[in-house]
Amino acid sequence: MLEHGAAPPAGASDTRPPSPGGPGGLGTRLMRRKPVERLVAEGGQGQGGELRRSMGVWQLTMISIGATLGTGIFVVLGQAVPDAGPAVVISFVIAGITALFSALSYAELAGTIPVSGSSYSYAYATLGELVAWVCGWCLILEYGVSVAAVAVGWGQYLNELLAGTFGFTLPDALSQPPGDGGYFNLPALLVVLLAMAFLLGGAKESARANTIMVLVKIAALLLFCGVAFQGIKSGNYANFMPMGMAGVSAAGATLFFSYIGFDAASTAGEEAKDPQRDLPRAIMLSLVIVTALYCLVAAIAVGAMPWQKFKGSEAALAGIMKAVTGQSWWAVLLAFGAVIAIASVVLTVLYGQTRILFAMSRDGLVPKAFAKVHAKTGVPRVNTAIVSLFCGILAAAVPLGELADATSIGTLFAFALVNVAVIVLRRTRPEMKRTFRTPLSPLFPAIGFLLCLWMMTSLGAVTWVVFGVWMVVGLVIYFGYGLRRSRLATSEK
Repeated sequence: MLEHGAAPPAGASDTRPPSPGGPGGLGTRLMRRKPVERLVAEGGQGQGGELRRSMGVWQLTMISIGATLGTGIFVVLGQAVPDAGPAVVISFVIAGITALFSALSYAELAGTIPVSGSSYSYAYATLGELVAWVCGWCLILEYGVSVAAVAVGWGQYLNELLAGTFGFTLPDALSQPPGDGGYFNLPALLVVLLAMAFLLGGAKESARANTIMVLVKIAALLLFCGVAFQGIKSGNYANFMPMGMAGVSAAGATLFFSYIGFDAASTAGEEAKDPQRDLPRAIMLSLVIVTALYCLVAAIAVGAMPWQKFKGSEAALAGIMKAVTGQSWWAVLLAFGAVIAIASVVLTVLYGQTRILFAMSRDGLVPKAFAKVHAKTGVPRVNTAIVSLFCGILAAAVPLGELADATSIGTLFAFALVNVAVIVLRRTRPEMKRTFRTPLSPLFPAIGFLLCLWMMTSLGAVTWVVFGVWMVVGLVIYFGYGLRRSRLATSEK
C-alpha cells in the first residue's frame, strides 16, 4: 500500500522509548540505537565530499534487475537442477516467495530510512549496534562473495563466446579456479576490474551502462525461450521431483542468493532523487519481473534437456541452444548475452557492497578510508578500489559452489533481520510517515522471517561452518575496533 509522505526531517522529535545507548555497561553500549532522523540527516555525507542524487525509479529498477537477473539462471542453474530435477521451477518459486515477503519489508524500510546502508542501517535504527554490525558483516559476506561467485561463472560463458567466434578458448589453467582444474581464474578478475572502472566514473554513468546491459540480457533470455521451446520433450518432466522436497528446498536455498538485487537497489538510497517514493516501487517491480523470467527460463530449460545432464555445467543455456538447433551460432548469441548479463550483476552488486561499507565507515565501525568521497565524481574511490581488488582475487582463487552457498546464508540472515526490523519500528515509531506499508504487518514480516530461517536450515554443514567462522571473525573485529571507535559511542561521551 502506497501512502503519501516521507520520513520526518532531521531534527524532528524522536518519540520512541529512550535508546539503550549512552553511558552504561557493556550490554547497554551494545544495544545503543542510532536515531532514524540522524541516519537520514547524514545521508550522502562522506569524508571530503558527498554522494550525488542522480537516479530515478527507472535507474533504481534497472539496478535491482541488474543485480538479480542473470546469476541464478545463467550460472547456478547447473548446480540447482541436479538437486531438484525438473522441480527446479518450484525451487525458483520458493526462493521468489521467500524473497517477496522480505522485499515487502525492504520496501517499507527503504521508503522510511532511505540511506546507503540497506539492512545494516535498518538494524542500527531498530535492533542496536551489535545486531547492526552482525547484519553489516553478513552483507559484506553476501555482496563480496556474490561478486566473486558471479565472476567465476562469467569466464565459462566467455569461453563459449570465444569458441564460437574465434575458434579457441582460454586454457583451464587461466580460466578455472584452484580445485576445478585451474591455477588462477583470469576472466573472473578481469570482469571485476572492468566493473570497478565503470564505478569509478560516477554513479550516474554506472547506472546508464547497467541499463544497457540489463536490456541486452533480457533480450538474450527471451531469445533462449523462443528457440529452446522448440526442443521441449514431455518425457524430460516425467521424473519431476527425483530428490523429493528436500532436494527442492536445497536448490531453493542455493538459488536464493540470486534474489539480492532489491537489496542492492536499497543501497542507492543516498543517490536517488526521490528515494521515499521511488525505492519501494523499484524493489517490487524488479522482483516481479525477475521471478517471472527465472521461472519461464527454468521451465523451458529442463524441458529441453534431461535434468541429469545439467550436472557440472556452468554454461547450460548455451549448450541447450546448440543442442536444440544443431547450430553453434545460436549458442554464440546466448553466450554474448550471458557475458553482458553477468557483467551487469558484477557491476551492480559491487556497487551495493561499496555503499554498505561507506555507511559502516561513516558510523565509525570500519576504517574512515571507506567513507572518503571524491569531490569531483561523488564516488568513494578508495572504497571501490579496495573492494574490487578483494573480490577479484577471491573470484580468481575460490570454486563457485562454495561461494554461492556462502552468499545464500549471508543473504538469508540479513533478510531475516530486516523482517524483524519492520516489526520493531512499527512498535517503537508508529507515528512515522511511511511511503510504503508492508501488508498485514506483523504477520507478513513474521512469515518472511520464518521462511528465511527455514531456507537456512536447508544449507549444508560446511556452509554453516564457514558462516560460523565468518561471524567469529566479525565479532573479534567489532570488539577490537568498532565498539571503541563507533561515532555513536563518541558522541555520547
